[in-house]
Amino acid sequence: MEQKIYTYDEAFESSLKYFDGDELAARVWVNKYALKDSFGHIYELNPGDMHRRLAKEIARIEEKYKNPLSEEKLMSLFENFQYVVPQGSPMSGIGNNFQIGSLSNCFVIGMDGSADSYGGIIKIDEEQVQLMKRRGGVGHDLSHIRPKGTPVKNSALTSTGLVPFMERYSNSTREVAQDGRRGALMLSVSIKHPDSEAFIDAKMAEGKVTGANVSVKISDDFMKAAVSGEPFLQQYPVNAKNPKVTKSVDAQKIWKKIVHNAWKSAEPGVLFWDTIIRESLPDCYDDLGFRTVSTNPCGEIPLCPYDSCRLLAINLYSYVVKPFTKDAYFDFDLFREHVILAQRIMDDIIDLEMEKIDKILEKIGSDPEIEEVKQTERYLWEKIRTKTLMGRRTGVGTTAEGDMLAALGLQYGTEKASDFSEFVHKSLALAAYRSSVEMAKERGAFEIYDAAREKNNPFMLRIKEADPQLYEDMVKYGRRNIACLTIAPTGTTSLMTQTTSGIEPVFMPVYRRRRKVNPNDPKVRVDFVDESGDAFEEYVVFHHKFVTWMKTQGYEIKNNYTQDEIDELVSKSPYYKATSNDVDWMQKVKMQGRVQKWVDHSISVTINLPSDVTEELVGKLYVEAWKCGCKGCTVYRDGSRSGVLISAKSDDKKDGNIVHIDPKRPTELEADVVRFQNNKEKWIAFIGLKDGNPYEIFTGLADDEDGILIPKNIVKGKIIKAVDEDGNKRYDFQFINKRGYKTTIEGLSDKFNPEYWNYAKLISGVLRYGMPIDQVLKLVSGLELDSQSINTWKNGVERALKKYLPNGTKASGQKCPNCGQETLIYQEGCLICTSCGTSKCG
Repeated sequence: MEQKIYTYDEAFESSLKYFDGDELAARVWVNKYALKDSFGHIYELNPGDMHRRLAKEIARIEEKYKNPLSEEKLMSLFENFQYVVPQGSPMSGIGNNFQIGSLSNCFVIGMDGSADSYGGIIKIDEEQVQLMKRRGGVGHDLSHIRPKGTPVKNSALTSTGLVPFMERYSNSTREVAQDGRRGALMLSVSIKHPDSEAFIDAKMAEGKVTGANVSVKISDDFMKAAVSGEPFLQQYPVNAKNPKVTKSVDAQKIWKKIVHNAWKSAEPGVLFWDTIIRESLPDCYDDLGFRTVSTNPCGEIPLCPYDSCRLLAINLYSYVVKPFTKDAYFDFDLFREHVILAQRIMDDIIDLEMEKIDKILEKIGSDPEIEEVKQTERYLWEKIRTKTLMGRRTGVGTTAEGDMLAALGLQYGTEKASDFSEFVHKSLALAAYRSSVEMAKERGAFEIYDAAREKNNPFMLRIKEADPQLYEDMVKYGRRNIACLTIAPTGTTSLMTQTTSGIEPVFMPVYRRRRKVNPNDPKVRVDFVDESGDAFEEYVVFHHKFVTWMKTQGYEIKNNYTQDEIDELVSKSPYYKATSNDVDWMQKVKMQGRVQKWVDHSISVTINLPSDVTEELVGKLYVEAWKCGCKGCTVYRDGSRSGVLISAKSDDKKDGNIVHIDPKRPTELEADVVRFQNNKEKWIAFIGLKDGNPYEIFTGLADDEDGILIPKNIVKGKIIKAVDEDGNKRYDFQFINKRGYKTTIEGLSDKFNPEYWNYAKLISGVLRYGMPIDQVLKLVSGLELDSQSINTWKNGVERALKKYLPNGTKASGQKCPNCGQETLIYQEGCLICTSCGTSKCG
């Protein structure tokens, strides 16, 4: 039977009703999770169709085992995102026969032995890309790479160190598209590595390593040295008993650098590696291939090489009975029942993942590439298949912690609230492990289970103390899953559950949200332009559960409250002093440590800080996180990165409805030199770059008496803003000649036709204010100019700027000259037809 196809508008309107008018949730669902084929045809009308798809597939797997869950029972858990929510890849991929992809949210890769060779490094790069094209996020560790300056047996003579390979892996990530988004990557390194300081600084250079998250694996010994001011010994190899390289460093100095960079840019994150390994149940089997080496991109799943994990969230708010009333209580009986089922569903999803991996392997076998090309991808998925079946790892987590506490009348960040949160997660851990043991009875334990290996593990000792009978049964029957629990970021998930995210507090009960818009649309209001030139409009949003509180208390729901009235409402609510920026940060860290005791993987959580906090405070929070048992920690200081959520309060920096970028030009700009030919004339363009993006342009004839001449091998240099003795400004181009000397060409503005210069100032002004490149090209191509020479200049500007278009940008309105389809995109500055493959540059 042929499946019905819906238009985007049909799916959006139906989903809008499903989410009770929540436009953002509706768009997120249609864009990211509705069943689609590779042509973009939509086969589901709203999330109800998706939940039926999930229930049918999981019920099919359940039929393989005793006492199967019915499709209707599963629907009762999934409907309206009320109780159990498969996250990300499982939500979009289960039952999706249109796209061949993995159900795993995250992977870690890595090789022993030859991993420090160029071959090993490139192989990891290829594996990373192969995984990302199947939708998963990837993590891998760089601690195996030789420090900078150490001898190598090739023409380089010495190693280049970590940083160049960080850039390589980052760039590969940026190039891989995943249904409208780029891949996600975590790069980690041990603090023991002699190049770890360079790793810590790598992202501080603008435009560098922009495709990866970075985290430092910090040992207890380093933390002790940093706190006490003692020296710390780095070495390579990092775990060798007889290292080839040793280096004594000032631990406190490096620690301050980590703190400073985190304060300034929110990275690097820190992974308290000894805590991770000490608490890890999979590492009880490290000699059997389960030695943890890195984490997934958000840090909540530490993994061994070629293992993967799938994620699911339980909506904690839904277990609060009579929320926001004096009679509110948490239904622990229903919660434990659902956790047991959620763990079972997660195990079913592993079986579904095996089917997906088999299809991937089948696809690889039928691909037209030669065997030599295909073998890396095939071997990669075979390794993942083996490791997944061996451990049957799952990732049961939660969302809506902040709303749960508020609905119970508990203020997030207080001792009483943290007590309750810890008890909830302890109950979850015991129920999930009970479920895994019961499944071991029916389905069999994971194949390498050995109670003796785990008997001294701190996490297992807590399970044993809390529920001796559970531990006794586990020893007798085994456990189905090597590890079970996590708390992952639930950004889009929480949009659809319409709750707070993960274990985070509410961001704000009332806030403005920014929505990206096309600044050229006459119907659009532009309220904000970020440093990348993307335009946004702002609109006020009430947090869903804050609205529930308002209704419970009898307050009118309306859109014209004044700011003072909003502030008064918030002050009366259980969300008062319990927002991301309000909570006691030290208490939040301590809460994370208490919850971590009952999570066998890790927790993705961010400490949100106001812009005026000191670096010293960030350092204290990190130290406290280490002391109280957190496995990792990330801070975000307001303003250290551009976000999409902002306070609902007024902003003094606004001018009317538009927030302007300060276009103050730096004294020096890196510059690209672009040469091209217009008809029979040779032209040259100098493109000034800021943060890797075009910021200004000078262009004209290259080699006649009215032009400019520089050596053909010069492709990069600097454009320097200078002032002469009379106070006149000029722009000089400086480059290094083949003898290694600096050469300066003064006054680019004087080298070209004055008419070119005037138009160049216009285009440069637009670039400096951050207009997206595709829109700049549209502006330039639309200029109606009488002069033939100026039209030639216009073509040259277009050619030069096309190089900087993000790959995948659609060439609106243009048809392929070969097949006639409007399926042209820019790739490396060239027009590529995605229908027939025709390519045209220039």
